Amino acid sequence: MLKKIGWTLTAAAILYGAWLMLLLTLPYTAFEKYTDFLITKQRVYPIRHWRISFYLHVFVSISVLITGLLQFSKYLLDKYPRLHRNSGKIYAIVVIFLSGPSGLVMGFYANGGIYARVSFVLLSLLWIFFTAMGWRTAMQARWPEHITWMLRSYALTLSALTLRLYALLLGLMHMPLRPVTAYITISWLSWTVNLLLAELLLKRVLIKRMGIKTAVSPDGNTAAI
Repeated sequence: MLKKIGWTLTAAAILYGAWLMLLLTLPYTAFEKYTDFLITKQRVYPIRHWRISFYLHVFVSISVLITGLLQFSKYLLDKYPRLHRNSGKIYAIVVIFLSGPSGLVMGFYANGGIYARVSFVLLSLLWIFFTAMGWRTAMQARWPEHITWMLRSYALTLSALTLRLYALLLGLMHMPLRPVTAYITISWLSWTVNLLLAELLLKRVLIKRMGIKTAVSPDGNTAAI
């Protein structure tokens, strides 16, 4: 019962975060160069490939917060497997071909200098790789591995929320950090902590919750049962 409440609260928090992200996205539909975050990007805004990547990333990435979350619903997996598969395909396609590459382009121009740029470039590359592996293992019916890769991928997806959460917390704590130092710190914490939690805590719990067990076949290979 407590675990169910925990998962429900987590899903609710993610959905609320997605709603806030949507509200943050709406002002950019005006395509004005002096809108919110873009005020800090006036030097690179004229660069066409950066500008296209920014708007693409902003407008499509919210979808992966929702479709990714649906992948971890045992209810949907059991009752509506087609919805699970279709939402998973949407998630993978958007991350691999749209959000991931556009985030990679933006990473090369990130605020905070080289250290922040390295963080965001690594984040984008790992996000694409983890998602591609999740898709591949699903096609091969290697379900425990599929869940593991998708969990890693979604942990990086949630960096969009945790980055803003850490920025808020640092502001509330009034830590004596220079703005650049604070941004670099947040850029790394936003996804490394998520991955650490995924590896140390959530993976085994999630595989058990999804009702997937592993067995060793006579040839020594691991299979889902």
